[in-house]
Amino acid sequence: MPQRYVLEQKSKLVEEVAKLLREYDVVGVASLHKVGSSQIQELRKKLQGSVYMKVVKNTIFRRALEKCDKPGIKELEKYLTGSNVFLFTNLSPFKLQLLLEESKTKRKPKAGDIATDDIVVPAGNTGIPPGPIISELNAVGIPTRIEAGSVWVTRDTLVARKGEVISRELAYALSRLNIKAIDVGLSLRAAYVDGLVIPEEQLKVDLDQIRGDIQEAYRAALSLSVEIAYPTPENVMHIIQAAHRRAVSLAVNASIITPETLPLVLARVEAEAAALHEALSKKGYKQG
Repeated sequence: MPQRYVLEQKSKLVEEVAKLLREYDVVGVASLHKVGSSQIQELRKKLQGSVYMKVVKNTIFRRALEKCDKPGIKELEKYLTGSNVFLFTNLSPFKLQLLLEESKTKRKPKAGDIATDDIVVPAGNTGIPPGPIISELNAVGIPTRIEAGSVWVTRDTLVARKGEVISRELAYALSRLNIKAIDVGLSLRAAYVDGLVIPEEQLKVDLDQIRGDIQEAYRAALSLSVEIAYPTPENVMHIIQAAHRRAVSLAVNASIITPETLPLVLARVEAEAAALHEALSKKGYKQG
């Protein structure tokens, strides 16, 4: 009876996951490696209403995939390694990834951690009195000095690059300095949408770069539209100003006198007269 009950529960769970696969447009697979249950609960609250999260074994999820006829969705099987949490949403997978990134927190490094970013110890007062801390910091390449009864880090110091393993000595030194440098949270391994499975590296979006690219494209488009005099609400004043500058330049070069061009025409004539006088002086001509 217990075995039959377990089989029935597993079957119900498979059906539940298969239903979620059919109901939602986007399905994400995220690793639970070094992610605690308290963090999952906090994330559930934060994403409630927009993302449904479900933790099941990979075997259950694999069986649910077999019951789903969405094109291409079975490609998610490639990412079913280790412990995972599965996310179901109708948001864009890129928006989902951004939400997960924004939800990450920092903690102090532990021995054996992989640096999630470059770790830099900033220059300044550590607030720690002189003692063993000096040799502990110096041992991991952090330069120090003693000033006003405290240990100071003398310059910004890169102690670990992204992807490097953090040693026990470095983890201890960073802990003494109260530096939280390890990202904690979920990262998508892959996400399914519209028949495609998008891997992690293609889901990460650099908003600053995208924003810069859009701004550069806007400036280029604005410049081109002004150059060809293609009027829009955004550029009409630029076009009028450019046309005005060209009209004034043409009038000055043609010595057409208007209240606006008169000072410019006189200045041009004066400059030409001065240049002619200098040229004649060099050839030996004297004023009569």
